[in-house]
Amino acid sequence: MHADDRVDEAVTPELASFLRTAVDDRPMVIAGSVCAACGGRAFALDFDEVEGVAARECHGCEARAFIADSAEFWEEADTGTAVCFTCDGEDFEVAVAFTMGDDGTVRWITIGLRCTRDDTVDVFADWKIDYAPTDHLLTMA
Repeated sequence: MHADDRVDEAVTPELASFLRTAVDDRPMVIAGSVCAACGGRAFALDFDEVEGVAARECHGCEARAFIADSAEFWEEADTGTAVCFTCDGEDFEVAVAFTMGDDGTVRWITIGLRCTRDDTVDVFADWKIDYAPTDHLLTMA
């Protein structure tokens, strides 16, 4: 981990470590997804890496939430559902790595998933943020 990284307690060490190795050496904030409605931590993920959008749906209560600024670009997206590469599972722990710029703003968003069936971890989407301010994004995991 980078000395300036901040990792949310909702992120398992395996997923946090994987996200750190998947992203460049800039400081990051890694936030875990937790359902606001029921506290669930297992989700399906719809995403479009080309448009840079993602939304998660809680497997416990089916509540849906957009990740970061995805709601703004969702209509243009051609989304698909994330599927585990090794077991075809669709239940994931979701964590978002917000890579920070020298000025303290979010510069890049990377979404990592850990399959709840077989613990496979991977990055399913990432996109650049080219505007400021960005503080609001840090609460949208």
